[in-house]
Amino acid sequence: MKTHTLCAAAAALLLGTSAFADSPSCTATRTDTRLTQAQMLQKLVDAGYSIERFAVTKASCYKMHGWDKDGNRVEVMNHPVDGRIVKLEMTTKQG
Repeated sequence: MKTHTLCAAAAALLLGTSAFADSPSCTATRTDTRLTQAQMLQKLVDAGYSIERFAVTKASCYKMHGWDKDGNRVEVMNHPVDGRIVKLEMTTKQG
C-alpha cells in the first residue's frame, strides 16, 4: 500500500502544479462505498504522513495538511472511495 501511495504522489509531482489548476471533484455514486475518515487517516499514517489538519472539502474530497515522511510540508487531497491522490502540493523542507 505504501508503494502505491508513494508512486501516486511521485506521479502527481511529475505532472506539475499546472495540472491542479481546477479544483478536484470527489463525488461518488450511491453504490460506491466511501472510506470512513478514520480509515483515510490510517491510510495517510501508514503512508508515512504526519497530520496537522484533516477535513472534508466542499467537493467531498478528504484534505490533509501536514508533512510527508521526508519532512516536506504537504497538502494532500484524496478521493473518498478509494483513497487515491487527486491533488498534491508540496513545499520542500529548508536546510
